[in-house]
Amino acid sequence: MTDSSAPLIEVDGEPATADALATVLPGYGHFTAMQVRDGRVRGLRFHLARLDGSTRELFGTGVDGDRVRGAVRHALSSAGRTDASVRVHVYQPDEAPGAPVTLVVAVRPPADRTDRAHRVRSVPYWRPAAHIKHLGGFGQGYHLRRVEADGFDEALLTGPGGEIAEGAVTNIGFVTGGTVVWPTAPHLRGITLQLLEELLDAKGIPQLRRSLRLTDVPAYDGAFLLNSRGTSPISLIDDTPLATDAELLATVAALYAGAPWDAI
Repeated sequence: MTDSSAPLIEVDGEPATADALATVLPGYGHFTAMQVRDGRVRGLRFHLARLDGSTRELFGTGVDGDRVRGAVRHALSSAGRTDASVRVHVYQPDEAPGAPVTLVVAVRPPADRTDRAHRVRSVPYWRPAAHIKHLGGFGQGYHLRRVEADGFDEALLTGPGGEIAEGAVTNIGFVTGGTVVWPTAPHLRGITLQLLEELLDAKGIPQLRRSLRLTDVPAYDGAFLLNSRGTSPISLIDDTPLATDAELLATVAALYAGAPWDAI
């Protein structure tokens, strides 16, 4: 019996073989993750810009957006899926600056974030080169597993003085009155975050970016997590309960739910 949850993996448009995967074992690279529905994805231009920009920074060469789209379409077709969780990994196996990069596309069943409130525990950790969605995420994976074992849903990465950066696999935002506040500590500007910034601007909802610390949490009306699966309110950060009924939290969720889908 075939395991329908097993990923389909292609390397430069071909089925992944042991030899092909061996070329990417060193693990120096980056990726983007997306939820695909009916062959469409939210924020496609942000995904393509992320892949191209990080490829230039890490490898000294870009990656063409049409190549990425073609690789994703091919992998979806091979998997027989129009709805899926998709990851696009970028490697440069020979580590030669300027050499063509390898694209690895993994297709799994689709996933959706639940609407339930999430419990978050802070941990003393910031990702290195946090602006890149890079491989080798042992640190956040380690902390996420540990907080989950204690009944929490997400690890909140914090630095000196309890400065808040991001979740292990999410961004975080806070609300106060009619304003959304984003942390300024080193973090990955997720695709959902970038989309929401545009949607909030279009709606005329103020946004601020400031240094946020754990001691600041009680002063806010609420907080939320966000990634490619959507947004979720936060009911608890460490021992501090947070209200989940702020009007702006519902507005944020509705804005993202109504975001357009782009054809791959």
